Amino acid sequence: MAIDNEVTVLDLRGLICPLPVLKTRKALSRLHVGERLSVQATDPMSDIDLPHFCQEHGHRLVEKTTKDDIRIFLIEKGG
Repeated sequence: MAIDNEVTVLDLRGLICPLPVLKTRKALSRLHVGERLSVQATDPMSDIDLPHFCQEHGHRLVEKTTKDDIRIFLIEKGG
């Protein structure tokens, strides 16, 4: 995990379900409400799992982009 201009970056490339969600949950637990986490994942299921996780746990999916086969989720920690 690295911090880049006030956004924590979590590289989960190569991991498959359920690891992207589990590691995202752990990383968010270390952040304060309102801080942002950029998650990079290659698992196609993350397209479904991470938005669902955010909705269920009160986090905000700010942006989702795809570059080559890398899915990038910008998540703001909720309260």
